[in-house]
Amino acid sequence: MSARASKGMGFVIQVFRIRWLVSLLAVVIAFAIGAVFIVLADASVVDAYYAMFRGSIVDLNAPNAVRMFKPLTDSLFYSIPLIISGLGLALGFRAGLFNIGGKGQIIVGALAAVWVGFSLNLPPVVHTLVALLVAIVAGGLYGGIAGVLKAKTGANEVIVTIMLNSIATLGLGYILTQKAWQVPGTNQPVTPKVAESAALARLLPAPFKLHVGFLVALLALVAFWWLIERSTLGFQIRAVGANAAAARTAGISVERITAITMVLSGAFLGLAGANEALGTIGYVSRDVAGSIGFDAITVALLGRNKTWGTFGAGLLFGAFKAGGYAMQAKGVPIDMILILQSVIVLLIAVPDALAVAVPAVRRRRVEQARKEKSDEHK
Repeated sequence: MSARASKGMGFVIQVFRIRWLVSLLAVVIAFAIGAVFIVLADASVVDAYYAMFRGSIVDLNAPNAVRMFKPLTDSLFYSIPLIISGLGLALGFRAGLFNIGGKGQIIVGALAAVWVGFSLNLPPVVHTLVALLVAIVAGGLYGGIAGVLKAKTGANEVIVTIMLNSIATLGLGYILTQKAWQVPGTNQPVTPKVAESAALARLLPAPFKLHVGFLVALLALVAFWWLIERSTLGFQIRAVGANAAAARTAGISVERITAITMVLSGAFLGLAGANEALGTIGYVSRDVAGSIGFDAITVALLGRNKTWGTFGAGLLFGAFKAGGYAMQAKGVPIDMILILQSVIVLLIAVPDALAVAVPAVRRRRVEQARKEKSDEHK
């Protein structure tokens, strides 16, 4: 590699260290690549992206103000579980833990919330709060399994959480076949609907779908910010994530922080499951978790595991989902949204790979030069 090329690559690395710029470029490039696929689908790029805008922000062709601004509320509606679950995964990432068990923790949280919602008879508000609290505890305990195993035995949290996803999915299928969990008088694999006293109330009247879950997401955002930025525990989580060996030398129990972080991460995801059970659909079915667990990984990565970054990424991906349905009318498959999300993750991963690879190349060059000089002296 020539000196000029080396300097050029160094400049690129410096640019890539500007995190917000990388995220912005990832989104822009993803849309450019998406345009290529839209053309391949024999659709109009302008019409497709304009339809996405109309379906997710403002419908300028709507006959009235309600229909005009409904797309924006739809984007907020779809962003709720992404923000909450994204915060949970971001918390794990800040401690150097890769929690792949979002799906399983969402399922467990949803089951806990829906059970409280249809089996207990409590006053309004209290019923909702109890259901949310039970879901948080259930998700935390399920996520804590991986944390304790890693802390006590060194088990890889990626493998453990993937297996826990399978257990939760199969367990859900079994539970939905039990009479106590089915709608009375039917064998359909769905739970009874939660009582009105437990359901998350609407923030706006029909046809708007936005409910109190959005306020819950904002509270989760504040809790995440305080935990990471202001609490002693948050400082320890960040220290372990930055350098576990140095944190241990400073007197921090890495094993304890690992277990606690996975519990807290699962708690956020359990809350996301409660949102689906109490607000979005009002019951639990086999696909209650959907793709939220996977999408949350993308949200956390795009948001750089930061409070407001994750919030913004959740809003963006909520808009993607709302606008994706509108794009279908223009001949663009809904899978286009998955392509955009995947490209964004790939592009965000590239700078980190370069930051590791380029210094390694430089070290090899230096070592090679030293070896050549040593051979010349001999």
